[in-house]
Amino acid sequence: MSKSGMMSVTGSPLPARAALNKLWAGLMLEELARLGVKHVCIAPGSRSTPLTLAASDNDRLTLHTHFDERGLGFMALGLAKASGEPVAVVVTSGTAVANLLPAVAESGLTGEKLVLLTSDRPHELIQCGANQAIRQHGIFSDHVTEFHDLPSPTQDISPGWLLTTIDSAMYQQKVRGGSVHFNCHYPEPLYGEEQDFSSYLTPVQDWWADGKPYTHYHQAMSEQAVINPESLAEFACSKGVVIAGRMAPGELTLVAALAEKMGWPLLADPQAGGSSDWAGFDVWMQNELCRQHIEQAEVVLQFGGRLVSKRLLQFIGSHQWQQYWLVDPLDGRLDPAHRRSHRVQAAIGNWAEQACELLGEVFTSPSVGWAEGLKRASSAYFHLLAEQNDQLTEISLAANLPKWLPEQTELFLGNSLIVRLLDMCGQLPQTATFANRGASGIDGLIATAAGVQRARQAPLLCLLGDTSLLYDLNSLALLKSSPRPIVVLVTNNDGGAIFDMLPVPDAKKDALYRMPHGLEFSHAAAMFGMDYHKPETLPEAEQACRQGLIQPGATLIEVQTPPGQSGQMLKSLFAEVKHAALL
Repeated sequence: MSKSGMMSVTGSPLPARAALNKLWAGLMLEELARLGVKHVCIAPGSRSTPLTLAASDNDRLTLHTHFDERGLGFMALGLAKASGEPVAVVVTSGTAVANLLPAVAESGLTGEKLVLLTSDRPHELIQCGANQAIRQHGIFSDHVTEFHDLPSPTQDISPGWLLTTIDSAMYQQKVRGGSVHFNCHYPEPLYGEEQDFSSYLTPVQDWWADGKPYTHYHQAMSEQAVINPESLAEFACSKGVVIAGRMAPGELTLVAALAEKMGWPLLADPQAGGSSDWAGFDVWMQNELCRQHIEQAEVVLQFGGRLVSKRLLQFIGSHQWQQYWLVDPLDGRLDPAHRRSHRVQAAIGNWAEQACELLGEVFTSPSVGWAEGLKRASSAYFHLLAEQNDQLTEISLAANLPKWLPEQTELFLGNSLIVRLLDMCGQLPQTATFANRGASGIDGLIATAAGVQRARQAPLLCLLGDTSLLYDLNSLALLKSSPRPIVVLVTNNDGGAIFDMLPVPDAKKDALYRMPHGLEFSHAAAMFGMDYHKPETLPEAEQACRQGLIQPGATLIEVQTPPGQSGQMLKSLFAEVKHAALL
């Protein structure tokens, strides 16, 4: 047989192989677009050429690029987190795929919908010494909701099979959330001319013409009432606490309305997107009289999981509740204390709104206002805090920053010390607030914030620590061309100051835990074309923050504080609050 007539292992002549690779990739991306994918995040690579070119050719899709696959995965996570929609990720073969694992693990815990389109060598080139080939089959283990190892494209397999494979996985994602993974084996050549596949596509020509998904799934199950009115009324007549954890933008307003109707205190986590008159509970709960007062609670109604405050988690876990209700849209367990509970899987805002309606306008709990005294305790605590914070420290920053935000500013909160300081010392405004509090890692935070802003198209303040910024420094490249204001405010305490609050061995704290680096970030800001400010006082920090959040583009604000300062200040604050007359 002549070289031009040589057949491939897939049953297609070699000149048609590149075109068939791209055809399969195009079918996949077209079906994904019909199923709600609007954004595709792409890293450079040759093996992924079929997917990259097919995505570029689909005018339904908006493309985002990054040279670092780890950051790319987190940017996609941010887009999915802020939009609530599935986001596709395209990478080449080898360790490029492995770099997606941190973002995939986070999505597996918090439900963001990533569609992983990873490129791979054909099966015959795996584990035989071929370049850039690793074992990609099942690489994400059970961190993904669904996995399909697709064969090399071949005309021996109907295009209908490929479309139904996509549809089945995406339906599972719609029901369960999390990531789905399609591992795509592409043989060479990867580049070539278009070919006529009209005969091969005949079975799906109706699908191609009508613009609708190939498979329509419908859940034909009997619907039960989301809330039992009698159970709710009995529950609401107790002395209770409402806890607001992670929730979608706007849902806190509905939860707060329900708490007010029941006459219960509202303890709002920083991820809830706002605060309440009982703010600062992580600190004032250390006061003996305040703790005794809150322990009068008989029941708890919690919205959203993965709370920041350890004291609140300890309170939930150690108290003998008559009933414990937890509402969250995700399935699975969200109570680390494993208490006997009433677990409701529902959209938080919808459930809270329905509960308000069921209780009715005339409902009055016999326990209404039972925790009003703790409002006064919160107010007294913040008055005490204000008296101590005229210098620029991490604590004064957390206490004052919420007052500096222009309207429409949204928040992305890093992990480690900064989010705990906001929980302890801040009174956050009601605004869309995002965080990676599934695995609570410090990796990929800049990239996630970039994805959040691209989805939300609003001014964004990203708060994080110095080690977190160092970890994701190259993702600053994603911010430099932002058309809207984005401020990265980094608190630089020369290492992991969170360990000052933990009982790690003092003799080994610096060398093995805090790991001081002695770096500052002015050159990083210059490298990535960002405005840079290093305020020395609270008024300077306020001015830099306000200005950065009204001007287009990216600003880096570095608040540098002495190592160990925050830990010592918090310990002093806790000691003072413990014995203060707050009630």
